[in-house]
Amino acid sequence: MRGSSEASAESARIRNDVDAARNTALSALNNDRFRVMLEQITDPGASGALATMNSENVVDFNTALSRYAENSK
Repeated sequence: MRGSSEASAESARIRNDVDAARNTALSALNNDRFRVMLEQITDPGASGALATMNSENVVDFNTALSRYAENSK
């Protein structure tokens, strides 16, 4: 059986983790780019396109970074 201080420390850690997760979720929900991305990937048409993707559409990491940088300007 755990001591009271161990249980209290564990409860505090869990509360901190929950608070951090809540803050991260709220931050994401208030981010317009994230909201738009969520709308796009939850669109039924987008899920069909994702399902039909194949290895021809795969790009290397540096190319992906470059394209992301171009689209972020």
